[in-house]
Amino acid sequence: MRKKHLFSWLFALFVATGFAQQNIILIIADDLGTDYLGFYDDGLDTAKMPNIRSLLKNGVRFTRAWSFPYCSEIRAAALTGRFPFRTGVGTVVTSAMNGQLDTAETSIGKLLKSPAAPTKYATANIGKWHLHVQNQMTRNFPAALGYDHYSGNFSGQLPDYFDWQKIVDGAAPIAVTNYATTEQTDDALDWLEKLDGTKPFFLWQAFNAPHVPYHLPPASLHSVPNLTGTAQDIAAHRPEYFKAMVEAMDTEVGLLFQYLDDHGLRDSTTIIFIGDNGDAPNICQFPNPQRAKGTVYENGVHVPMIISGPAVMSPNRVSDALVSTTDLFATIVEMAGFSDWKSHILPTKPVDAVSLVPILKNEKTGVRDWVFTEVFDPAGTPDDGKAIRDPEFKLIRFDDGHEEFYK
Repeated sequence: MRKKHLFSWLFALFVATGFAQQNIILIIADDLGTDYLGFYDDGLDTAKMPNIRSLLKNGVRFTRAWSFPYCSEIRAAALTGRFPFRTGVGTVVTSAMNGQLDTAETSIGKLLKSPAAPTKYATANIGKWHLHVQNQMTRNFPAALGYDHYSGNFSGQLPDYFDWQKIVDGAAPIAVTNYATTEQTDDALDWLEKLDGTKPFFLWQAFNAPHVPYHLPPASLHSVPNLTGTAQDIAAHRPEYFKAMVEAMDTEVGLLFQYLDDHGLRDSTTIIFIGDNGDAPNICQFPNPQRAKGTVYENGVHVPMIISGPAVMSPNRVSDALVSTTDLFATIVEMAGFSDWKSHILPTKPVDAVSLVPILKNEKTGVRDWVFTEVFDPAGTPDDGKAIRDPEFKLIRFDDGHEEFYK
């Protein structure tokens, strides 16, 4: 049963007045490109997302946001502000043979807790981690990378959304039978409930949805009709189940938004919504789905991104600026008021992120001349390569030596 979350009005008043425009929530949808989103120009057979869509009126929607082909890459890049060739996380983390994120990296969480930071933040990561192979030692790595609290799964894919294992603050995994998208939202609400009001907060909310396995969510969370949930029906109607999973995630996001509204936190909280990479090939609606997730082609790395809330001036805008999900590092740190963070970066660990704050403030229309993406697997795959684009041209260079150039 979902817990009722009650806050004292004194705490809400204190947060709203004392930490105006400082709370930050980053919501990540897993394997969600733009083709299922009706508020993107290339949206096709779209999912119902009224709560995410509601961010538009107070935000900026970015139409040229690039990420990376796999989930582990974007998490490492956004957390550190560094491209995959710097972090070593160049593909999906599935074994100890893959590059995993060094806990010595400077992360968002570490900067928000730095002695030099003007304001110290409460930090949490809820949901999918996917930066390290799970073992007794790595279970504590979220804390080592700056999170006060972690609750979620380390793996890239849940075995079952209704039967999975969760790690909480480095402890041994526990069995969970609550629907994963609901559980991850409940965990975020529980953490917010426990804050004592002495710090603003940064919440990294990383849903597994709508990543496989495709399934039938609880009926209360979606409105897609005529789904039986059998393996045969799922195989025959993947897009319908995918849309149901997206809508279920949006419904849970709505409860998070309602919590912020009910406790006087919405006006002091900036919300960022992104997809981590393009859709999986078996669900992609764009032509040539083999150029979707896992590739440096457009439909593998072009993702939705909305930034909404008090950090945005002149909201309800659309930006065609070139943006990398790596830029979330600099953007979040600067939204938190840490304007001179660059002076606290080691010369041996250069940061590639560029802050989007000037776009949010409507002071500039762009902050980058180019964006970059890549994928590399220790074993080597045909899709391994790099891509770079400016406003007009795009170059792809594959590791086998061949190149493709587009206008």
